[in-house]
Order: sequence, then structure tokens, then C-alpha cells
Amino acid sequence: MNPSPSSPPNACPACGQPNECAMASGADPQECWCLQVTVSRAALSRLPEQERGQRCICPVCARTPDPADITTPGPQTAHL
Repeated sequence: MNPSPSSPPNACPACGQPNECAMASGADPQECWCLQVTVSRAALSRLPEQERGQRCICPVCARTPDPADITTPGPQTAHL
């Protein structure tokens, strides 16, 4: 789902789901989930330019790595 730029402040600009932002809900910003996790730079870079810095992304999108960054291990060899 691609949310529109007119989506509410509590909607993730990447997926449109609730972003669980403390500030958007009127709570203390220090209690926000985003201060407790590492937000994926790849997730932020996938946001449209006009959405950056406007609304928070959701916890799921924040932790979603860029598929190009995911590596699969190659064949392992046994050492005798």
C-alpha cells in the first residue's frame, strides 16, 4: 500500500499502517519506540523525498533491511 502525502501524522509514510509515534499521539517523545531501536537507514532511504522528515515510519518498516543488504551464506566446507 502506498499512502498519500495527505495521510494522517500517525500513519507510516512507507506502508500506511499506524506508526506508533509517541509525538503523533500526544505522548512524551522520550517514550517513543524509535528511541529504543536502531532504525534501518535503508528503510529511510526508500521513503519518497517529500515524505522524509514529515512523519515517522512504523516499527516494522524501521527494521526492514534493504533486500540488497541481505546476504546468504555460501556453501560451507568441512575442515578435516
